[in-house]
Amino acid sequence: MITRIAIVGAGTVGATAAYALLLGSVANEILLVDIKTDRRDGQAHDLSDAAYSTKSSSRIRSATYHEAGECDIVIITAGSKQNVGHTSVELEYRNISTLKSVIHAMKPHFRHDTILLVVANPVDVLTTIALGVSGLPRSQVIGSGTFLDSVRLRGLLADKAGAKANSIGIYVLGVQGETQFIAWSAATFGGVPIDKALPIDTIDRIELADQCKHVARTIIQAKGTISFGIGAIVASICSSILNDKRDVRPLTTFQPDLGCCVSLPVVLGRKGAIRTIPVELNEEEKKTLEETAKALKVEIEQVRGEL
Repeated sequence: MITRIAIVGAGTVGATAAYALLLGSVANEILLVDIKTDRRDGQAHDLSDAAYSTKSSSRIRSATYHEAGECDIVIITAGSKQNVGHTSVELEYRNISTLKSVIHAMKPHFRHDTILLVVANPVDVLTTIALGVSGLPRSQVIGSGTFLDSVRLRGLLADKAGAKANSIGIYVLGVQGETQFIAWSAATFGGVPIDKALPIDTIDRIELADQCKHVARTIIQAKGTISFGIGAIVASICSSILNDKRDVRPLTTFQPDLGCCVSLPVVLGRKGAIRTIPVELNEEEKKTLEETAKALKVEIEQVRGEL
């Protein structure tokens, strides 16, 4: 069976995601789609050279929205860069418009089992909008959410603790960005609750949370966009889906009790987000999750009313 992944948006993020997918030979074919056909074709040729030189079993080519809609996974990276100096409102409205346009172009061609992966920002808003526009089942519309933030946090914490990152179980959850939070109450270190393994006075948790949250801004200021980290997690998500690995990842999915899409740990397989893993949060963390989800719903309703 031939597996295909489409990437809509052949800019820096889309191309880097394609490169990560090629290196891992995640799918048989990777299709690039972009309204700027010269850029799309140039990226496809460049990445094809990389595929041959790395002996990847994946092949990459330019494609249309029609072809993209027929793929196993459709990754949406298309959107404006999160440039310093631009307001979040400006970014949000431009990217919502782009998202709706590309989904409408692909929607008639979606398969019953197509998985839609939203990577553009603001990811929670866009994933919620994508769910409504695409008509796909809730489990098949997911966003990259706080996966990269969680990976980054584990690395930062591992450095301070003098241990390997894979020995730490910790998630950044909620609405990705300024209001995201760390689920310290559910965190573990070597399988032991983190409060016991790393007493609270050994690490400045507030400083660590701020550092994790604002690394993205530092990267954007330095090089214009985040690409390598996003590319790596996109490849990981797609591998989990196509190979039905049942990995647990903190991703943006629709949460019925909250009424919108936010990041919580989900079991990831061929049918998308198979189920949400309940996390035992303390009262403060629960309150943060509920309040930020409520604010997100208000924001989404406002956007829907104005577009």
